[in-house]
Amino acid sequence: MTVPPERQRLTMVVCESATRPDSFADEVRAGLTANPKRLPCRFFYDREGSRLFEAICELPEYYLTRAEREILENCSVEIGSRFPCGTTLIELGSGSSDKTRRLIELFLRRHGKLLYVAVDISRSILEESAQDLLHEFPGLDILAVAGEYQEAMTYLRKDFGAPKLILWLGSNIGNLHRPEAAEFLRCLRGLMASEERLLVGIDLRKDRGMLEAAYDDAQGVTAQFNRNILARINRELGGEFAASRFHHRARYDEDAGRVEMYLESAVPQTVRIAGLNLTAAFAAGEMVHTENSYKYSPAEIEETVAAAGLRVERQWLDGESRFSLNLFAKSEPRLS
Repeated sequence: MTVPPERQRLTMVVCESATRPDSFADEVRAGLTANPKRLPCRFFYDREGSRLFEAICELPEYYLTRAEREILENCSVEIGSRFPCGTTLIELGSGSSDKTRRLIELFLRRHGKLLYVAVDISRSILEESAQDLLHEFPGLDILAVAGEYQEAMTYLRKDFGAPKLILWLGSNIGNLHRPEAAEFLRCLRGLMASEERLLVGIDLRKDRGMLEAAYDDAQGVTAQFNRNILARINRELGGEFAASRFHHRARYDEDAGRVEMYLESAVPQTVRIAGLNLTAAFAAGEMVHTENSYKYSPAEIEETVAAAGLRVERQWLDGESRFSLNLFAKSEPRLS
């Protein structure tokens, strides 16, 4: 169904972090002059990186998307029944909003209208997905916030005149060290009234083989995704990286409960980055850390949310217990 033009309401907010090239430049300089070297994973998601990640989500080895989609298909009616008419849906790291469509459709069917607040670091992906959603769903209004999470908090504190359900799907929480995850959840708690909820996708600890295959697929799409950050440095900062001289590496640290991704220099080399007036030297076998993805046990989920002042109100698992979707509520302070 085509939405009449008068219903196609989109408000776009662009935070400073989405427009400032020096944010990327500063992080690249800091990361490539550090010991050991690093590049932050949030910079994976330019237009090409976002396209590659969408391709990763459809790979046979990448169980996360299928598992979360399965849970949403099975529990969305129950989720929707917990919230009153007029609830505002807020999503962090919305991307293409593909998984969220089931909830959007359900809330619109139940209530006739919906405000969807989408937050993503990629302005281009945000604009494209917003236009697709407005075309697809009558009654939908969108506030699109392009920027990093911390900056977006300013806009999420707004009084929307309705209860909020905040979504943080896709196991994005896994990119944060556990204490950082608890601290960020505490920040989200600060946005919530007592009747509001937070729905978070969290990947679970499992077999090493399954985990490492999910982050190092046979087709090499994840390797392209990892190396794309070098291509982005070339495009935006005048870098001279040869992607073929860096190997993609993914390994599971079972004690820490995290998959670690690296770019490994295949040969001794120096790389000039003209926009930074920087030359970075790499030894053969030197690793550049690009991402962590933490996996959680049920006890670790409980511990992390308790540290954030939240409690698990409801938890859903996929049929093979690989992935969890968790509905968090604010914990009431204990009386002394």
